[in-house]
Amino acid sequence: MNLENKVILITGASSGLGAGVAPLLLEQGAIPILTARSEDKLVQLSRGLNGPHEVMRMDVQNAEEIEQVVRQIMDKYGRIDILLNNAGYGQFKSIQEMELEEYSEMMDVNYMGIVRCTKAVLPHMLAAGSGQIVNVASLAGKFATAKSTAYTATKHAVLGFTNSLRQELRGTGITVSSINPGPISTAFFDRADPSGEYVRNVSGFMLPPGRVCREIVRVMRKKKEESDLPGIAAFGLRLYALGPRLVDRLTYRFFDRK
Repeated sequence: MNLENKVILITGASSGLGAGVAPLLLEQGAIPILTARSEDKLVQLSRGLNGPHEVMRMDVQNAEEIEQVVRQIMDKYGRIDILLNNAGYGQFKSIQEMELEEYSEMMDVNYMGIVRCTKAVLPHMLAAGSGQIVNVASLAGKFATAKSTAYTATKHAVLGFTNSLRQELRGTGITVSSINPGPISTAFFDRADPSGEYVRNVSGFMLPPGRVCREIVRVMRKKKEESDLPGIAAFGLRLYALGPRLVDRLTYRFFDRK
């Protein structure tokens, strides 16, 4: 699909993948609408972008704010061609360390944020008979590791929602896609791993953010329904599906590095 003049709503765009994909979309001639809670960061990002785009404050935990932003976009452009649900965060703690409120907060952002944004945008896509919803999930949604019970659960939920929605929207002209990357070298780990221990242990496996951003653009252009990164992960996931308990026993020490 040619992305020229496509209106693309991006959540969590003030840093990380959301910020990184914006210039790539501009190169394709798209019109990215960058949203996040931090308006200051969005304005700073905007100064470095060349091409038509918008920056709007939007908290994915606030349904009214989401609806307001969607109305603004529809009033100005008349459509939202692609929704990139990217907002999210992680914290790597054992279940004993993680408070119940932290579980609820992470699920509210990582999962319910996607639900809120999808429900706000979907009626307009259905009316147009076209569109794409791209959800940034994680390999954690397919392969669970220790000290990640909260984060893994949110990404399992995202993938379950995505896969179910894909079936629900077959024949409507709307494509539902998921991006499932492994660890990425972004500011995500400033909060997820403040000690830096996990990053040091897996530094050899970290994905450069540019690679993931390019894959996001490719998924949009090809209307691909799912992408696992790195590519070898797809092979590993097939092995895991064949013998999950055996793989758990063989690999838990390696993955318990948070």
